Amino acid sequence: MIRILAAIQLLLAAATYGQEAVPRMSRDDIISVQIGLDDVGFSPGQIDGKWGAGTEQALAAWQQAHDLKPTGKFDNDTAINFPAGRPNYTNYVVTVEDLVKLTHVSEDWLERSQLTNMWFETVLEMIAEKSHASEGLIRTLNPGITDWKSIQSNQTVVLLNIAPARHIAVAKLRVNLSAKTIAAYDSDGKIIALFPCSIAADKEKRTPGQLTVQTVAINPNYTFDPVNFPELDDKQKGYGKLIVPAGPHNPVGDAWIGLSRSGYGIHGTPHPDQIGKTFSHGCFRLANWNATRLAQMVIIGTPVEIVQE
Repeated sequence: MIRILAAIQLLLAAATYGQEAVPRMSRDDIISVQIGLDDVGFSPGQIDGKWGAGTEQALAAWQQAHDLKPTGKFDNDTAINFPAGRPNYTNYVVTVEDLVKLTHVSEDWLERSQLTNMWFETVLEMIAEKSHASEGLIRTLNPGITDWKSIQSNQTVVLLNIAPARHIAVAKLRVNLSAKTIAAYDSDGKIIALFPCSIAADKEKRTPGQLTVQTVAINPNYTFDPVNFPELDDKQKGYGKLIVPAGPHNPVGDAWIGLSRSGYGIHGTPHPDQIGKTFSHGCFRLANWNATRLAQMVIIGTPVEIVQE
């Protein structure tokens, strides 16, 4: 489906079905909305072609930013104002370099530290991340590929047509522990971006407060300290500190934003399917593409408010 037509078609659906429009959207229509939200910095999480809570949350924030009633529903006013443009889909040709870089990531921290790069383990994972999408959606878009482990160079795969991120400076970040979101605001207090995040599994580490950005790093390496991983076996606890190389499978993913509370930060993750859950060791985890985008929107000293609502 061509996204330049999507808003018109969705408007007709909204006019026809009223509040029941969303459930009747086709998968392509929903993907159009999810890509549109992702393009302008209101992330629905992994794009999957399904209308769920993440998409409604992102759409409500986008509606708020455009002075529309934040219903999270694709109503008439939303359809009229919603961005549209490119086709949903494009093609990617797998290269020899892609295949050579594929990396098996061991569960052993010493073996991880001996790698040269913490890159993707599979082509499917790589294409999904390029698409900001779930692996399930990428499989659906490529029904002719039955064995993703056997892909050869020069093979063409279908992926989502994601636009390069437009980076705008933010005046403040607000982490909502209950909603599991990080919102960005301009100097007038208007919301300009929203990203779903994961929060600490330990309730004692979910402490509201006023912090600031202390460090920003794109494509960082990671210092492993067994003290932070009490669940490890005795062998790995005895390794001491190790430096794990950069890459999307690095424990902090493709970006790190250090905060003014010891051990706290906002960072990427090699597991975007787990975003929106309570499972981190204390930091706020974003999908790699959102972490990188946010890292390019903040500066040292950007205020970060953590709230429990």
